[in-house]
Amino acid sequence: MDMDIANPTEESVMLRAMVRDFVDESVEPQAHDHDKHERFNIELLKSMGDMGLLGITASEEYGGAGLDAIAAVIVHEELSASDPGFALAYLAHSMLFVNNLEFNGNVEQKERIMPKVCSGEWIAAMAMSEPDAGTDVLGISTTAQQNADGNWILNGRKMWITNGCLDDEGTPADIVWVYAKTGTDDRGRAQISTFLVENGMSGYTVGQKIMDKTGMRGSNTAELVFEDCIVPKENLVGGIGESMIHMMRNLEIERLTLAAMSLGIARRSLEEMNKYASDREAFGKPIRKFGQIQRYIGESYAKYRAMRSYIYDTANNMQLGKSGQRLDSDGVKLFATTAAKEIADAAIQVMGGFGYVAEYTVERLWRDSKLLEIGGGTIESHQKNITRDLIGWSE
Repeated sequence: MDMDIANPTEESVMLRAMVRDFVDESVEPQAHDHDKHERFNIELLKSMGDMGLLGITASEEYGGAGLDAIAAVIVHEELSASDPGFALAYLAHSMLFVNNLEFNGNVEQKERIMPKVCSGEWIAAMAMSEPDAGTDVLGISTTAQQNADGNWILNGRKMWITNGCLDDEGTPADIVWVYAKTGTDDRGRAQISTFLVENGMSGYTVGQKIMDKTGMRGSNTAELVFEDCIVPKENLVGGIGESMIHMMRNLEIERLTLAAMSLGIARRSLEEMNKYASDREAFGKPIRKFGQIQRYIGESYAKYRAMRSYIYDTANNMQLGKSGQRLDSDGVKLFATTAAKEIADAAIQVMGGFGYVAEYTVERLWRDSKLLEIGGGTIESHQKNITRDLIGWSE
């Protein structure tokens, strides 16, 4: 019997078909225009709630689909084969917030918030990076201090926040998962805690919508400002100083789905260059007959298949809410993000001038691919983590 690692069950085949139909009918027609005008298609994202995709890994009792890492990878791959910017907005909502809340929030928080984010009533974000702190999580300067009545006062700025603002008027995300410093531990290290900040809370505003990005222009990126922002004590996630636990539980699926976005970019780029190489003729024959073009297509196909195998193998072995795939979630993102950029670059080269203009999609995919080497962990951090984790390793 044939075994497809990317479609291991009938359910996964049906999910892929559903998402691919949605992409063809609703995502592809708007992708170019929203990239060109740097607009986030918020209504399109909200519509995914009707299909059960916004809470794809959340429990059914809270309005989610209750599916696994493979399902999450399928959705991110299919969306990114058309519009990686829109897929990034989806990832920030469904993985960085909803999946985080599913495995780290308490029952009261999930009962109150999860139905709203799973349905699309609320659009969510996660805020960790700051103007002076990215990979160095313990270097964040946003602070939270508890007042006499037990509530928390947040002060600080967060930068590069996907879904941080919802429109050009500066409307902030409906709810944000915020990491803030609440003191120091016994060893003098920063103590980081997690807070749920909701639109309407005093002192929570958008500093600016960040414009003129190289890629991912179909998603909104913002600076968020917390100025004496009052957060109810009920909105503390877990205990004081537990943020690193939350991060570790969510980091693996975040990096896996970012790799899945790379896979979608690679697949579409390969499809476009392969088709063009048959349609375009030079010196009386299709350009796919020329050796250099064959090198671009052949090497791109091999990289794509390697990405696909590594990504879905990691997904098949990942248990949501638990650590255990740290090495390969780093490895798969390290390999896939760079490979996607290389394949998109090869597609532009094969297509020449047509590849360099927006009409043929691959230049947008090429621009979008670069962020994936930076966001969710830089490729340098993956290299460091893998080397550290391989101490004493043997297969």
